[in-house]
Amino acid sequence: MLTTIGVWLLVVSVVAMIAEGVVAAVWAVSLAKRSVALSERLESERTLIEADLERLRAAIEETRRLWLPYRRIIWWVRHPLAIALLESYARRRARAR
Repeated sequence: MLTTIGVWLLVVSVVAMIAEGVVAAVWAVSLAKRSVALSERLESERTLIEADLERLRAAIEETRRLWLPYRRIIWWVRHPLAIALLESYARRRARAR
C-alpha cells in the first residue's frame, strides 16, 4: 500500500514539474518577444533623439556665430563696473521722479 502511494506521489510530482516547465517556457517566450519589441522601439527612439540633438547642436552653433559681433559689447555690459554704473543711473532717475 505504501509503495503504491509513493509511486503515485512520484508520478504526480513529475506531472506538476512538467506543467511548471511548460508554463515557464511559455512565459519565457512571451518575455523574449516583448524584449525584442522593446529593443526595436528603443533603437528607433534613440535615432530620433540623436537627430534632435544634432539639430540642437546646429542651433547652438548658429546662435554662437550670430552673437560673435556682439561679444565685446556683451563683455562690457556684464562687467561689474558697468552694472554698477547702470544701477547708479537707475537710482538717479528714481530720485528725479
